[in-house]
Amino acid sequence: MQILKKVLWSLLFIISLFVLSLDQSSAATNEQLVKEIKEIITENYVGTIDGNLNTAKTIPEIIDMLDPYSTYFTKEEYYEYTNSINLSTTGIGVVIEEHDDGIHILQVIDGSGASSAGLVAGDIITTVNGQSIIGSSVQEVSTLLTGKENTQVKVTVLHEDDRTSEKTITRKLFTLPNVESGLLFGDIGYISMSSFSEDGAKLVKNALTQLKQRGASSFILDLQNNGGGYVTTADELSGLFPKAKIAYLLEEAHASKVVKTVQQSIKFPVNTRVLVNRYSASAAEMVAASLQDQKAAILYGETTYGKGAMQGFFELQDGSYLKLTVGKFTGPNGKTIHEKGVTPSIQTKSDPIYKAHYDALKEQYTNYQEQKSLKNVSTTKNFTVNFSQKLATTVPKESVQLVSLGGDEVACTATVQKGDSLLITPTTPLEKGQEYMLLVHPTLQTAKGTKLKQGTYLHIAVAK
Repeated sequence: MQILKKVLWSLLFIISLFVLSLDQSSAATNEQLVKEIKEIITENYVGTIDGNLNTAKTIPEIIDMLDPYSTYFTKEEYYEYTNSINLSTTGIGVVIEEHDDGIHILQVIDGSGASSAGLVAGDIITTVNGQSIIGSSVQEVSTLLTGKENTQVKVTVLHEDDRTSEKTITRKLFTLPNVESGLLFGDIGYISMSSFSEDGAKLVKNALTQLKQRGASSFILDLQNNGGGYVTTADELSGLFPKAKIAYLLEEAHASKVVKTVQQSIKFPVNTRVLVNRYSASAAEMVAASLQDQKAAILYGETTYGKGAMQGFFELQDGSYLKLTVGKFTGPNGKTIHEKGVTPSIQTKSDPIYKAHYDALKEQYTNYQEQKSLKNVSTTKNFTVNFSQKLATTVPKESVQLVSLGGDEVACTATVQKGDSLLITPTTPLEKGQEYMLLVHPTLQTAKGTKLKQGTYLHIAVAK
């Protein structure tokens, strides 16, 4: 996971902030507890100890000697931490993003306090407990909206019809959706996974099954911003790929081993495209390296975070926990991941979903001719495609398709200009920063009434 010392996880754009502090209560000065922790470290720790472990007298002193991924949890902190992996937290139950007028609600979780209070997607929170949050970050607002179960928070809400209302919302424990899926244009199945929760691989497997039943012919698995989680889930997820037999290689304190994948009854095809970025870490990197080394999938995006260290949990005598680095892992080829990351085979500067979707569509149109791509086009851009022969004045409806990459077809019109040119006009302005694919099919007819011998396509990138 992307973990800093004592700050373990912050999911982007959602109302989940798990800040775990090192408890300096009586447990920290308990000599027996300190002795127990020292014994566990001596036997299991993999890494450099920065100091003299033998002379350390408190838990904070010991933890400061270890790597950033090793820490101490009280019972309560451990509960919060495991909840964070499973995307569970206590709050009002909304997915949010920053907005000029406050905090914009993107999604309201069913059964949450926000849902009971009547909040809907599109509402904007402007104050929390009387405090203006205009100009505040998602993380800052998250700390105000989360809290103990059954406690209340008061918010001012700006609705889409410009009304404002005051809401008193009860905080509840809720779980965010971990796996989301859908069909992109071209019957391409898309599955995103936010965390390696205990049931993560099962959820992906279910999504894969459903998408195949809906006619998906190829797949994109999105592990961007996935900070990792349970290693067993990584073993199971890799087992969904037919060529992936080894999950990872592990170096422990006193042994090394080859860990095999957990084979599944249903499989992704070998041309599946897996997306990663700089925030893909830990178990996400484990899967990425496994698939890349065994040519079980095609990796897109940017170099991952670089956390190739594995942690184990040790329950202590008072019910608290020591989280300790117990091994370093690599992919099957043995290439170092820790502090280096996994570099995709196909590196992208923009969201890799665009390139992955475009390439997946190219596989379906191998007999088409690819034209030179267009970059930094305006949102009001019209497109002209020239032909070497005269065209019929009537353009069949399905002859031209404009595809929003990572999504579906967008409406456009096509008219013949000067006899041998096709003017394509999007019905609505293009989106800033979005990328598109323009398809011209050979159902287009010449002036002589014959169909074109070959279709064509090109890639379009809109200026930000």
